[in-house]
Amino acid sequence: MSKTIIRAMVLPMTEPDLFYPQGEIAIENDRIVSVGIKGSVPAGFVPDRILELPNDVVMPGLINTHTHAAMTLLRGYADDLPLMPWLNEKVWPFEDKLTEEDIYWGTALALCEMVRSGTTTMLDMYASMDQVAEAVLMAGTRAVLSRGLIGNGPNGQRALEENIDLVQRYHGAGNGRVNIMFGPHAPYTCSKEYLQRVKAEADRLGVGIHIHVAETLDELKILQEQYGKTPVQWLDELGLFGGHVVAAHCVHLTAKDMDILASRDVRVAHNAESNMKLSSGTAPITELRAKGVVVGLGTDGASSNNNLDLFGEMRSAAFQQKLRVDSTVLPAYEVLEMATRGGAKTLGLEDVGMLAPGFKADIISIDLDQPHFYPRFSIPAHLVYVAHAGDVRTVMVDGKFLMEERRLLTMEVSKVCQEAETRAKRISAELNG
Repeated sequence: MSKTIIRAMVLPMTEPDLFYPQGEIAIENDRIVSVGIKGSVPAGFVPDRILELPNDVVMPGLINTHTHAAMTLLRGYADDLPLMPWLNEKVWPFEDKLTEEDIYWGTALALCEMVRSGTTTMLDMYASMDQVAEAVLMAGTRAVLSRGLIGNGPNGQRALEENIDLVQRYHGAGNGRVNIMFGPHAPYTCSKEYLQRVKAEADRLGVGIHIHVAETLDELKILQEQYGKTPVQWLDELGLFGGHVVAAHCVHLTAKDMDILASRDVRVAHNAESNMKLSSGTAPITELRAKGVVVGLGTDGASSNNNLDLFGEMRSAAFQQKLRVDSTVLPAYEVLEMATRGGAKTLGLEDVGMLAPGFKADIISIDLDQPHFYPRFSIPAHLVYVAHAGDVRTVMVDGKFLMEERRLLTMEVSKVCQEAETRAKRISAELNG
């Protein structure tokens, strides 16, 4: 049993105008007991520890709704290329050389970066996902994991079996910190029959599906030639939608596509910076949200971003929509919602994303006592348009501190960095001589 009180400025993310300049949060074990003004802790609550952070804003941990964590090992390896050459000529040959241990250490590197930048939960898609799960359990973070499934590849059946095994072994692990989905890569890398099998297994096991959708014009061209439909219309026709589905990217959508996503309650993971870097395009996030589609923010992998900083992603997402529509769209608080409670809804998590009684104690603090945060006209605006990864001071997940005073408590950063460097350089040397 542990009881903690955190005193700070508090942004609960429960309603737009609620902010406590002098706030207080009571935590018992892994749950929030109360949130309110200083002195609002229930009578009889006797803490083991009181953490005083008067110059920090405390808010829910950020939620990364689409990434490939172990691709930190490819950071800087395959830059300045369009998506298809990037995949076929650089990424997939590199990934063919990855061992299970490589994936563990690449994930650990990603988790170090995520915790230091205030991300407490990720939705990940990759291979050797048991290693990813073990890294998450070691780090103490929260994650929804999906085994990447390329149905048209030589190991499509084996990968599907691995995803089934992943559900059976890790769904709900770590006091519920780890959950599992199925991860068919995309409609152009999986046949109709394969996707229908994935859907059947996901329904049988009661879990969701995580898939790339309408990311590039090349994808649209392939689906048009094969099926005469857009990716969204094709996936809807073959029955993939209807349960919990997270569609990553959704850059190239027709009005009909957006109506389908809204009517089927498909959740969208928006990856503004990756889409810009690969010149994939700009997703119609303003229109999707207007239709009621739940949208979360993702970084994608560190090979196509090249960082995992969701503060930077918030800024980019906001500015991108303002550029393509007008300056009034996607105001700061709405972007914060996408990175917190919207991310939780995207991932199907009901007890994270807000600071409220009964919710999980996934909490971060941002040090506002720095020149770039003055004057303080709007805290939400500062968090979206000004803050960056290095401003995060404290991170807690499931009621346990993972970082204090920017010092990681569950991972040895120097060891993780050295392991990642050695393994990435080994693979590069094998491929390039």
